[in-house]
Amino acid sequence: MTVLDNRALNRAMLARQLLLDRADLPVVDAVAHLCGLQAQEPQEPFVGLWSRLAAFDPAALSDLLTRRGVVRTHLMRRTVHLVTADDVLAWRSRHDAMLRQRVLGVYRDELKRVDLDELAAEARDLMADGEPRTAAEIVRELAPGRPGPGPRALGEMVVAALVPMAQAPPRGLWRTKGGVRNVALSSWLGRPVDPPAADGSDPVGQALVRRYLAAHGPAATADLRAWSGLTGLPGAVTAVRDELVSFRDERGRELLDLPDAPRPDPDTPAPVRFLPAFDNAILGYQDRSRIIDDAHRGLSVAGERVVLVDGRVAATWTVSEDVVTVDPLGALSRADRAAVADQGSELASFLSDGDSDRVRVAAAPR
Repeated sequence: MTVLDNRALNRAMLARQLLLDRADLPVVDAVAHLCGLQAQEPQEPFVGLWSRLAAFDPAALSDLLTRRGVVRTHLMRRTVHLVTADDVLAWRSRHDAMLRQRVLGVYRDELKRVDLDELAAEARDLMADGEPRTAAEIVRELAPGRPGPGPRALGEMVVAALVPMAQAPPRGLWRTKGGVRNVALSSWLGRPVDPPAADGSDPVGQALVRRYLAAHGPAATADLRAWSGLTGLPGAVTAVRDELVSFRDERGRELLDLPDAPRPDPDTPAPVRFLPAFDNAILGYQDRSRIIDDAHRGLSVAGERVVLVDGRVAATWTVSEDVVTVDPLGALSRADRAAVADQGSELASFLSDGDSDRVRVAAAPR
């Protein structure tokens, strides 16, 4: 079986993640291709798409949110993601059990006396009017008669697990601040969430396997599980295995992939790219060694924004007063520093609506 080293996996990942060449795609198609973008920080998806799309206009994403072509919702790993309306309706039921279990994993003691099915029915009735509500407003309506669970536990169980919700704008719009107001997905989108297959098959799980590999492959089943948070996908993998090709990584893990998906030459040049906090390219894997060194792995879960140099995490970045500041994690060549400064200047202009192109690349740590 062919062994793919980390550099080969890196170039494949960059190609699938639209990070080798900025793609000429409509925003909605890019969001769909990427299987959504992690979005608990509302402005971060704009940077993620700017780094991936040619001539990205942030107004296009804001327009999709207000026109309900994309939504912000709890989905993979119980994390807020920005996904297309079609995908959330197709995928949400497949995530129900995982979402419930993840909330229980945090609040099991507080919720142990709560009849969750009864709570879900009451919450669905409450949200059926299509009015956006904060979690606090939802809890105020549902808490009476339920002594025991605190408001946070009750609110998270309803909002993140029991009732499929969207976060209504202005939350998530470009350069706009807005608190979280939840609205039932079925009301917001005017369509019900797709139910599980009546025959017990798992077409959604199979679609998730294919879609994940298209955006992240080649990858191991452990990577698929880490990305989705779903433990019940072995059957889906088995069902589509005949469609796939197999490789090994340097650790000996079996990697699965779509036969015609791009796997560029490992020597393909990789441009500097600035990634937002919690980017798919890093968090989409259990084994992240194809993009980030083990010594820096914690950056990705801590919400640091990072810079890719030659396809790997080589620096972090921040922005303050329209100045992008880059802090290298190690020594950069003169050419790399120049490329980082050039791309940082473009990012500063994007973030400031053209008012600033200032960038500062700090000295490497000693």
